[in-house]
Amino acid sequence: MKKILVLAFMVGSAYGHVLSMCEGDYALCAASAVTPTGKTITVNGTAFKEGRAVCPVLTGQAIANLALMNGSCKAPRGKVWSLFSPVKSYPQAPNWDVAPAVFRSFVTTGKPGGGMSNMWSFACDLQPQPVNGVQLANCFGPMNESPWSDTAVPPGTVAFTQAPVGAANPVGGNVP
Repeated sequence: MKKILVLAFMVGSAYGHVLSMCEGDYALCAASAVTPTGKTITVNGTAFKEGRAVCPVLTGQAIANLALMNGSCKAPRGKVWSLFSPVKSYPQAPNWDVAPAVFRSFVTTGKPGGGMSNMWSFACDLQPQPVNGVQLANCFGPMNESPWSDTAVPPGTVAFTQAPVGAANPVGGNVP
């Protein structure tokens, strides 16, 4: 896990991201599946298919790309940012019980559900009611977009996630 975190900082810095540690509430989508919304989302001038992930809201320190967050850790009212945190366990779908974070790699495909999604440093809408005692957020971000370079991730790319095997378009990142 520490190696991936260091890699994220090195790669993020190499591509000019404005990395920061934020403190407070944030959504952690690392183990979430993603459903296409039918809309597009633009990241640094490039349009991608938009996806929605349901993610638990945690409190603490998390890693952010301020370049995508209007330069601030402060989220708009009623929202939280989807950030990354090296927590070892957190609530996960489908029942939102706390479970260990388990990294795995996979290869993206062009089949429905076979892609990957990037939710890192994108805005999320807080859901009005907790589920199983867990505050959840609907997070929206690009599908098949690299969190490191803001470019398209083609089928056949090695990626990593904490989502279980079989999760559609899991949130994660490509291996640079």
